[in-house]
Amino acid sequence: MGEKKKEKEKIKLRGQMKLYIQWPSIVAILLVAMNIWVYVIDKRAGILMCIFVVVYIIMAGCLYLRSKSVILKDLIEFAAQYGVVQNTLLKELTVPYAILLNDGKAIWMNDLFKEILGGKPRRDVPISKYIPELNQSIFPKEIEDTVEMDVYYGNKEYKAELRQVSVEGFNDTGLLLQIPAEKEYFIAVHLQDVTELNQYIKANEEQRLIAGLIYIDNYDEVINSVEEVRQSLFLALVDRKINQYIAKVDGIIKKMETDKYFVVLQKQYFKQLEADKFSLLEDVKSVNIGNGIPATLSIGLGLSSDSYSQSYNYARVAIDLALARGGDQAVIKVGPAITYYGGKREQTAKNTRVKARVKAEAFREFITLKDEIFVMGHKLTDADAFGAAIGICRAVASMEKKAYIVINEVSASLRPMYECFVRDSSYSDGLFLTSQQAIEMANENSMVVVVDTNRPQMTECQELLSKTKTIVVLDHHRQSSDNIENALLSYIEPYASSACEMVAEVLQYIVDDIKIPRIEASSMYAGIMIDTNNFVNHTGVRTFEAAAFLRRCGADITMIRKLFRDDIGAYRAKAEIISSAEVYYDKFAIARGTDLKIESPTIVGAQAANELLDISNIKASFVLTEYNGRIYVSARSIDEVNVQIIMERLGGGGHLNASGAQFDHTDMEKAIASLKQVIDEMIEGGDI
Repeated sequence: MGEKKKEKEKIKLRGQMKLYIQWPSIVAILLVAMNIWVYVIDKRAGILMCIFVVVYIIMAGCLYLRSKSVILKDLIEFAAQYGVVQNTLLKELTVPYAILLNDGKAIWMNDLFKEILGGKPRRDVPISKYIPELNQSIFPKEIEDTVEMDVYYGNKEYKAELRQVSVEGFNDTGLLLQIPAEKEYFIAVHLQDVTELNQYIKANEEQRLIAGLIYIDNYDEVINSVEEVRQSLFLALVDRKINQYIAKVDGIIKKMETDKYFVVLQKQYFKQLEADKFSLLEDVKSVNIGNGIPATLSIGLGLSSDSYSQSYNYARVAIDLALARGGDQAVIKVGPAITYYGGKREQTAKNTRVKARVKAEAFREFITLKDEIFVMGHKLTDADAFGAAIGICRAVASMEKKAYIVINEVSASLRPMYECFVRDSSYSDGLFLTSQQAIEMANENSMVVVVDTNRPQMTECQELLSKTKTIVVLDHHRQSSDNIENALLSYIEPYASSACEMVAEVLQYIVDDIKIPRIEASSMYAGIMIDTNNFVNHTGVRTFEAAAFLRRCGADITMIRKLFRDDIGAYRAKAEIISSAEVYYDKFAIARGTDLKIESPTIVGAQAANELLDISNIKASFVLTEYNGRIYVSARSIDEVNVQIIMERLGGGGHLNASGAQFDHTDMEKAIASLKQVIDEMIEGGDI
């Protein structure tokens, strides 16, 4: 009894409870002070009040001594019950909860956490054995740090939250567990089952609507090749193919015009179209009732997470891009990302020049409004870019305006033609400018004309594009997603053989009976000749018409041949490249050019790629040449392989049968391995 009494005496109240118990003593002191004041005023009243104060103090003292032990007992019982309730609640909490050591082993987990791990998880096994994502590498490194991540266990998805909880001083009180002083913390883990939530999110995402546009991009040419009595039947068969294809994926299709369709489908079915790589493109080509050429489609699909109207705008951007790339393909725009499918065949060239005339008239209006006009092609300017730039300068001169050509580096193959203009006294010294000179002269009222490329990073001076608001683009390469977007006038014709062909057509509409000097006509003719490999590749009716126009203007074929002859070093380098060729998949020729010791290895590489196509059974050739700290790829084909989509995988582009790309290094083996990997992937995917 004595020991229990001593233990009780040691137990003391603290905090608010102690203050609450002491309130009667404080009131007693106040009453005593008040009693003294009353006694001074009135002795009889003071004596009477003193009696009441003494009685109050006696009663309060008795209650305090008696209730203190009762209160302590109740508090201890409450604390015990609260601890049991708290432990029960935590153990049976509907949120999976566990406490881990720094090595990932669990020292405690509630019932639901155990249930998730299979009922009776082993305590001596790290949690990562059950859930690999919860390993030591992702544990929080600082006190109160929180790590959130998605984990998977069984067929459930969980959102895991890990927090480092300090237990500093644990070793001073812990009798069962000793923790190193520098690691006095636990890792608290709780899981939130988000399986159903993610399913709803996924279902909602898959049910989003994709807007699309489908165009018959060679409608006029196909209809003209069909007998009049069969035209309705032909259109009905094409309609049936398109409607069946969209109906197969539970989509809605509405015919807007004779050659244009609007479609709507759910995102979940869009994956089916991706899986068969938009087989509709090939199905429509099989429709043949006597038409001389197959019908081809352009498909543009757009998806925006913001609004359905934005999805339609994306579809319009996608269809415009598909048409600018030559048609016969599907372009998918999901936000900023753009994906291409198809485009394996060359688009049929249009014989009409209506588009050229319309663009020429718009271009003429721009020329009249500007005083300073800068013309530039792509980096490492070739004969086509140079000839097209010269042609634009002639158009500007015919309007009595001044134009400048921006060119930084003149290649060895282009230098003879370039020097012809430098030596000619009829051309001013300021005709050719470097990038720095052009930037210093240009202002917001200037106009920039870009020829033979539509990619800003490929231009001779990309900074010049930001110096003016008036930009005109004339190019014959397929448009890519990183094209010059702020051009006021964009004339891109993928079926044209060269930029010089396009400029030759435009010149005929700028000024009636325009007079082109012999040297200028020769430079433009040379551009067509070089890009078509002497009129062998990628030529159409309009190519020969443009060449005939330039010949009438005085283009000198003999002079062109002399100017573009190879020296003995370049000829030997070409032979060395061809001798290094290896045949890949029995149909791809891959050659390399290193340490060629010539001034323009890229030009020689392009020539070698053309000559490799003369080998039987070779469907495409790739020549990699090292130049100025980079590796340049020249890709060529005849008709069976689309080298343009191969080069796009490497960050390049171009035409179906003439394309290129660049590597930002000089590791030839690595570059060839990358090229082979792309070819392997595209063959496995059925893209080539």
